[in-house]
Amino acid sequence: MSEKTKEQTRLFTRMVAEKQGWKLNPDPAFYEDLVEGLMNNYNRYGYFLCPCRDSDGSRGADKNSICPCLWSRQDIQEYGNCFCALYISQSLAASGKQPSSIPDRRYEM
Repeated sequence: MSEKTKEQTRLFTRMVAEKQGWKLNPDPAFYEDLVEGLMNNYNRYGYFLCPCRDSDGSRGADKNSICPCLWSRQDIQEYGNCFCALYISQSLAASGKQPSSIPDRRYEM
């Protein structure tokens, strides 16, 4: 496994956002913190574990939390951003409002 760089991780986030029709968090410092978390998780675990989630120890156990996480689409549709606020909806981006804290669906099961 080769390690990911920040630029490779930024590219990954841009590609996910483009494919899903989402935008990236507009706060440069916050975005960079998320990119660093994703990069560190990739380099530690071998996959882009969501930077706001703890690992359960294996890819299989973490599969719901691999970026974009299982809950991201529903969260973005309902709240305008995913749990960690890396990805936001087109409408939230157009509104100029900042992403907000949302409930963690992981515990709704």
